[in-house]
Amino acid sequence: MTTTTGTEQTQTGHTATAAASGNAATAAFAQKNRDGVDSSQERVDTLATELITAVHDVVRKHKVTYAEYDALKGWLIQVGQDGEWPLFLDVWIEHVVEEVANEDREGSKGTIEGPYYVPDAPELPAEATLPMRADERGTELLFQGQVTSVGGAPLSGARIEMWHADDDGLYSQYAPDLPKWNLRGAIIADDGGNFRIRTVQPAPYQIPTDGSCGRLIAAAGWHAWRPAHLHLKVSAPGHQPITTQLYFTGDAHIEDDIASAVKPELVLEPAPSAAGRGNEVMYDFVLGPA
Repeated sequence: MTTTTGTEQTQTGHTATAAASGNAATAAFAQKNRDGVDSSQERVDTLATELITAVHDVVRKHKVTYAEYDALKGWLIQVGQDGEWPLFLDVWIEHVVEEVANEDREGSKGTIEGPYYVPDAPELPAEATLPMRADERGTELLFQGQVTSVGGAPLSGARIEMWHADDDGLYSQYAPDLPKWNLRGAIIADDGGNFRIRTVQPAPYQIPTDGSCGRLIAAAGWHAWRPAHLHLKVSAPGHQPITTQLYFTGDAHIEDDIASAVKPELVLEPAPSAAGRGNEVMYDFVLGPA
């Protein structure tokens, strides 16, 4: 592994297309949600009516023209054709759903899952290295900590699913030429709830900008950057699982993440590794009762 400037690699090495990654995310979401959700007619009526009414209010308030309406209609159609609905919803909507869903959660803070989670990653022991290429670029990172209950009891055998982008900002199974499980794994904590995971520190990256979401970003004059982050799902029997992301202090986009997913409690402060190579960080997970 070699150290590189993550931002430069992300800007120059992005070979995945929005359509390819979007269609993969759409297919994964469809498989995950093939059974739908059991919601009452009254609930659907309330949510749909209020959403449509909110759109009506925007049209009236801003005197939307037919040209603007037709442009919106065409853009919405293209989002579907590009397979970018998972990306659009996860970037601009999911953080509010997560906030509401977890407002009464005990223990560690969660945040959005994002569109690129893949279940059934290879299981690894409590001390492990994520699967990666022999020449994987990026600064070596040792991520270690403990999983406990809110009462402080270690959670033996807790499952820590971890995935993140490579130094080009690309995710395995959503970009070409990456090994299937690159930088993905499910680590099983030891009897004391402890884990030590070796990986590489990811780089900041832009969400795909060559599709419909990119056209919205350009039209609105926004930026497309997400700060560098690790994705995690942590679970243990009898406890409420948590989905979260962890970020790195000093990142240029901590304060203006396009996905609005950063929380102060989720920002890591890496230190030089005691082994003399790369960085290390400690972070403990506290799970509330199920």
